[in-house]
Amino acid sequence: MSGGFSAADPGTALARFLIGALDARSVTVGRFAKLSGGAIQENWAVDATVNGGPHAGKLALVLRTDAPSGVAVSHGRAHEYAILRAAHGAGVTVPEPLALCEDRSVLGKPFYVMRRVAGTAAGHIVTRDDKWKGDRGALAERLGRELAKLHRIVPPVDSLAFLTMPKPSPAAAAIADYRHWLDGYRDPRPALEWGLAWLAERAPALDGMVLCHRDFRTGNYMVDEHGLTGVLDWEFAGWGDAMEDVGWFCARCWRFGQTAREAGGITDRAAFYRGYEAEGGRRIDPARVAFWEAMAHARWAVIALQQGERHVSGSEPSLDLALTGRRVAELEWELLRMTQPEAA
Repeated sequence: MSGGFSAADPGTALARFLIGALDARSVTVGRFAKLSGGAIQENWAVDATVNGGPHAGKLALVLRTDAPSGVAVSHGRAHEYAILRAAHGAGVTVPEPLALCEDRSVLGKPFYVMRRVAGTAAGHIVTRDDKWKGDRGALAERLGRELAKLHRIVPPVDSLAFLTMPKPSPAAAAIADYRHWLDGYRDPRPALEWGLAWLAERAPALDGMVLCHRDFRTGNYMVDEHGLTGVLDWEFAGWGDAMEDVGWFCARCWRFGQTAREAGGITDRAAFYRGYEAEGGRRIDPARVAFWEAMAHARWAVIALQQGERHVSGSEPSLDLALTGRRVAELEWELLRMTQPEAA
């Protein structure tokens, strides 16, 4: 076990850190194993026995740290930890954040520790395997409620002062970012250029800012046989349009083949929308959601191009990155379908 950690014995080094972080008399680390997934960040399962202090007992934890490579727009661990704390404080069902370490002398890179939640996040399982579905309508409604709780967080928030404000609006800022990247790309992408032009003509005006997850979708929450256990992966969160999160969750590209189930591949939209509005979320604006669904395909296509380029350039040979790059064509096709003249 190393995971790029500089400590000769990461488990012992982590135990020493946790004694102070958890105000304990002693800590013993047993299991310390890398979890699957995590192209941008690494997640490690940690089983710890804590003696003394407010967290005394056996703790099932996840240590989250940097992977060997990352994405420029992804938050570092300290910022992601601050966002996770803000979401937890707003009542969103997330793994409880327990401790942040920015001292590289401990493990060689920054990390934070949170409680480990049970279940699976695998989209193809959540959408297809009845073992994990529980009541999918209830799950969608619950997810709507969780998103509404998150969207109660509005600027300014002192602990989130590092988040930049998209100007002149979230939609306009996103379009400008994607155009800028495409302008420097080695090959023309006319379908994406068309989609961005279509989006620019229809970009909604600024309607207040909320804290958006910006990757709120099936695959980024955990469920067990009873339902939701935690919303994960907060590295892209930022100030934005509330309907961006709603559109991203409902986008066809995140339904894992269950295209008729428009709410994340698990059920229809009605339950998701109902939960969102019942929890005090903003009134759902179908036209605004439709805009952000089209934007979701443009955004994901640009990300897929970037991921594929990491493989093609030779900077990071990876079958996963290569396969992601091959998804661009289907995303462009869907963007063209959504923006064809008769759909305007």
